[in-house]
Amino acid sequence: MVINHSKEKLINLIVYFVTNTKNCGKTKLFKLLYFVDFTCFKMTGKTVTGLSYFAWDKGPVPVELFKEMESPDKDFAKNFSITKIDSSDRLNIKPKNGAKFDDSHFTKLEIQIIKDITFIYKDALAKDIVEVTHLKNSPWDKTLKAKGNYKKIDFLLAFDSDVASLSMDEYKQRMDEEDEIDRLLS
Repeated sequence: MVINHSKEKLINLIVYFVTNTKNCGKTKLFKLLYFVDFTCFKMTGKTVTGLSYFAWDKGPVPVELFKEMESPDKDFAKNFSITKIDSSDRLNIKPKNGAKFDDSHFTKLEIQIIKDITFIYKDALAKDIVEVTHLKNSPWDKTLKAKGNYKKIDFLLAFDSDVASLSMDEYKQRMDEEDEIDRLLS
């Protein structure tokens, strides 16, 4: 896979989480990425990683990353060593080759969201974070109830009555402005 800006951000975010939180295996990592992406989307109308999440039994899963961990591409394998912890599905993810977090790929707001989520879940176990993603009326819960298992979670479900959340009208306005910019540049 060719490294693009989203891939650079994803690699850096994984480095950050596995070095700045405890017990950050695959499940915890997936949940932290979910929180970052949905929080950022809720506030800006854009995700950080570009990943899509699907409503699996144990919570939201970024299927593309799930598959990548099963069979890492060159970029991923260059930056991480992934080993099974035991006969279960648990994985140990470690940066390698001196991979360090580079915050130049992120906006100030994204960095703040990343730090806030890290602070909240730094010591949490994966099972505790799973419970949070399963809360009633969460995007995962709404998707599971409306569409069923293994269906894509719509980022628009992140919008809510929180003062930091965009409204649907604000989101549509931003998308219209981006479309206009794209049209003018093409």
